[in-house]
Amino acid sequence: MPVSLSLTTPVDAASGADTLILVGHADALRSKEVLEASFGGASVSDLGPWERMVDGVSPGDAGASTTTWTDRDLPSKLVACVLPDSASHHNCALRPDALTSLVRKAAVGATRVGIVVVLEDAADALAGGVAAARAFSLFNGKGSDDEERSVAIGLLPLFGEIDLDRVQRVSDGARLAGRLVDTPPSVLNTTAFAAEAEAVAKDVGADIKIIDSDAIRDGGFGGLWGVGKAATHGPKLAILSHTPAGAEQTIALVGKGIVYDTGGLSLKGKDHMPGMKIDMGGAAGMLGAFAAAVRGGFKDNLHCLLCLAENSVGPDATRPDDILAMYSGKTVEVNNTDAEGRLVLGDGVAYASQHLSPDVIVDMATLTGAQLIATGKRHAALVCNNADLEARAVLAGRRSGDLTWALPYCPELFRKEFRSECADLKNSVKDRMNAQTSCAGQFVAEHLDADWDGAWLHVDMAGPVESEDRGTGYGVALLAELFEF
Repeated sequence: MPVSLSLTTPVDAASGADTLILVGHADALRSKEVLEASFGGASVSDLGPWERMVDGVSPGDAGASTTTWTDRDLPSKLVACVLPDSASHHNCALRPDALTSLVRKAAVGATRVGIVVVLEDAADALAGGVAAARAFSLFNGKGSDDEERSVAIGLLPLFGEIDLDRVQRVSDGARLAGRLVDTPPSVLNTTAFAAEAEAVAKDVGADIKIIDSDAIRDGGFGGLWGVGKAATHGPKLAILSHTPAGAEQTIALVGKGIVYDTGGLSLKGKDHMPGMKIDMGGAAGMLGAFAAAVRGGFKDNLHCLLCLAENSVGPDATRPDDILAMYSGKTVEVNNTDAEGRLVLGDGVAYASQHLSPDVIVDMATLTGAQLIATGKRHAALVCNNADLEARAVLAGRRSGDLTWALPYCPELFRKEFRSECADLKNSVKDRMNAQTSCAGQFVAEHLDADWDGAWLHVDMAGPVESEDRGTGYGVALLAELFEF
């Protein structure tokens, strides 16, 4: 079902809707401002026994909803989605995780959807707007489902003013990232992903450089080439650049773009391979974030490096025991071809640190299954060499709804896991019980230029990249909050 989506005022969100969804915490939904808000010339209280609806819902930990049908022409269906009251200090107070799920279920079958997100504080606008928007996925592979659907999201702050344009930009970026994650690899190969990057660059007026297969092979990108050389569509490095006059700092975003991960010759098998189209979620989030930032007139230099490859099986596939010469100049003995993401990221951060003079490098990836064990399905795991940046990233996660939590940054305890007798490094840890996700991040950091002394942040988002079998567009709102675009 094709979906057109806009962020607007509460009144406009309800205008013409056949289904009106009001979502918020119970006290906020009972507030005078909500009860007096005008929807198509009528107050909410005229559309049904509103307070009794809200009072009858027990939200629990996941939130809950209730529905009534009105005798008015529009909207004919009214849904109260009550968010959980409980949110720990490691969570976003608005509970956007519950918001997305409730809105998605409440909107099933509706073609003209109006949503009003009631916010106790305007500071929750980004988290609330993005959470509501990500309930409506852009990708649709159902051949018979061609009915158009319109969605209007109104944000109603009970305190403060909101920047609606910002919320729209970031929501659009998150939905772009979600669409890419949902797209099957039969469509989204490395060539198609590079074309997506070119389209974004053209749309926002950014420069773009694409280093293609032959240049990857001949240019010293041993990680990218080793991972992607067996696929029909070869590996690529797409570099988007926004360099405005007066910029005071430079930020480089590096995303893992494995469009499909078979595991290579260390084959995943039938139980673990399905779903591996999501393995480009880091690159998708970085591209969506870059688009949102540049559309908003980001004042600093911003580079987005997409490390694109398909980890395939074939006569040219990298073998365990092969040694790859990385862009950093270091050599890597491959002991697990299914630890491929760190290889492409290693080339990406090496290029960024050598050629782009960044003050900050952020890499983002669906890097390890161990991330889900360490921080769960909702919190990305952070590894960072700078305590201030780490703290700001954790706070940005709580504010944006793209939750994060920091893991140990302790290179002196983790480098030993990659020791090789034949090369500078192995690509997979010796001891899987020694902070596996921190180690994977440290492998990436080993390829930063030795003379570069900036701040580095690694975001492992293997868990939060998807929810309910749909791409979430994770990372766009996190970066928007972290770098204030």
